[in-house]
Amino acid sequence: MLNKLFIGMADRLIKSGTLHLTLADGSTHRFGDGSAPEVSVRFTTDKLPMKLLRNPELALGEAYMDQELVIEGDDVRGLLTLVVRNAERGHMPAWQRWAKAARRQLRKWHQWTPLAKARKNAEHHYEISTPFYELFLDESMLYTCAYFRDIDDTLEQAQDNKKHHIAKKLLIKPGMRVLDIGCGWGELGVTLARDYGANVVGVTLSEQQRQHAIARAKKAGVADKCDFRLMDYRDVDETFDRIVSVGMLEHVGQPQYGTYFRQVAKNLAEDGVALIHFIGRSSPPGNLSPWFNKYIFPGGYTPALSEVFTDIEKTPLLQTDIECWRTHYARTLYEWLVRFEETLDQARDMYDERFIRMWRYYLIASELSMSDMPHDLYQVQLAKRKDAVPIARDYLYGGEVDGALRNAIRIEEQPPKLAAE
Repeated sequence: MLNKLFIGMADRLIKSGTLHLTLADGSTHRFGDGSAPEVSVRFTTDKLPMKLLRNPELALGEAYMDQELVIEGDDVRGLLTLVVRNAERGHMPAWQRWAKAARRQLRKWHQWTPLAKARKNAEHHYEISTPFYELFLDESMLYTCAYFRDIDDTLEQAQDNKKHHIAKKLLIKPGMRVLDIGCGWGELGVTLARDYGANVVGVTLSEQQRQHAIARAKKAGVADKCDFRLMDYRDVDETFDRIVSVGMLEHVGQPQYGTYFRQVAKNLAEDGVALIHFIGRSSPPGNLSPWFNKYIFPGGYTPALSEVFTDIEKTPLLQTDIECWRTHYARTLYEWLVRFEETLDQARDMYDERFIRMWRYYLIASELSMSDMPHDLYQVQLAKRKDAVPIARDYLYGGEVDGALRNAIRIEEQPPKLAAE
């Protein structure tokens, strides 16, 4: 009976592409229209159909991790592409759509992150050993979307592009105080101190990251300009000329957006500039996959822009620039996956095969979420004054930064001439 229910669900879901399925009882089934991608999978337990009927997003990832589902050729990308593209076209059964809607209604409860929970969530992901992250990140250890200005850019070049693009948006001058919320392993803060003369305070909830950041600043010769703290952003009680937050908003949780942006406003000087770099969605509000919530980013969420701006609008912060990077993150994740697969021997020295399968599934699923689902990378520049930044984007690409361009239109100083005059 369960097998029949599951086969019915699979038949309703897979309309394009091709899935060859062998159940634990040895029976074989084919779904789809015969087109690519074409994937063959085998269930090794008769309990899996029920798990997939109950919670397919969670069960699919767990089944791959536990080898209850074996994919021919280990073609995780093919299987997830098949599932994602059909699900995005609305082919999920009605009860699964209802279940997803119910999870959406409960997301505020699941994403509530007081300090103790926020610290625990950060430790879950970022206290994985730093040497493991070194296997697939580039030398900068920047664990966020890179900026590929040219199709031939390497990951290293693209991450360097990102750092300097952010620095230009922040309009940093020597001696400015910069707050880096969610500073990671410290590379952005070190770059702002070394190349732009900033005095940087970076906050993180990961002690491993903090120690690495301190060592990185010392090696770069800017230890006197970098203060990396094990600290929640909500506890910062200082004023800064510039605030930057890269890949942090996704961990805040939707119920805390008001707190987050009020804190940015509180810490930002009256003539200051802030830049918030985050994964968001171009669709209406949703919820994080239950598999990602359990295994990768507990309490995490990629917000709709409507959710972000609803809370920004309640603060003194003004939106001075909004940029969408679109496919840059898909390319970044692909580059990480390639490096991860190239270093599997070292990864296996650190973690077991279940962890390896989990991480592979995570990187591929994340890449597809950026290429085949309504997710994008956004940079939102904020200030308290409309003239805090230039009125045109020329300053980002070699144009004038100071002088007339910054304050080109000041109506109270340049009243229009009336026709009667």
